[in-house]
Amino acid sequence: MMTVTEVVAALIWENGRFMICRRPAHKARGLLWEFVGGKVEKGETKQQALVRECSEELAVKVAVGDVFMEVTHEYPDLTVHLTLFNAAIAEGVPQLLEHCDIKWITPAEIEKYSFCPADEEILKRIIQNFTNNN
Repeated sequence: MMTVTEVVAALIWENGRFMICRRPAHKARGLLWEFVGGKVEKGETKQQALVRECSEELAVKVAVGDVFMEVTHEYPDLTVHLTLFNAAIAEGVPQLLEHCDIKWITPAEIEKYSFCPADEEILKRIIQNFTNNN
């Protein structure tokens, strides 16, 4: 029986752009882009985990909104169930505590970046929503 790792991430928008973070080279899936977030620890709600991860990785306090979407993805080394929440920065300015870069991009710029495979479905949905709303 395979274990599924519960992971949460934040879709943070600002002025029509959303935040992406680049993984450091020495980590698994190094230098790929992803949404800020991480693993849910025992005893935490997904929302609590997301607030903690954003604080640890970016030194910001986020306000967590509703779920944008959920995906399950099998990597060679682990299977993740990712819940992506709409979120907003309530306090602070994002800092690179764990990532090697942060960018704010528009849905039209997604194709210029290499993302973690688990994010592919999410990115398609963002592009669809953006195309439908404009």
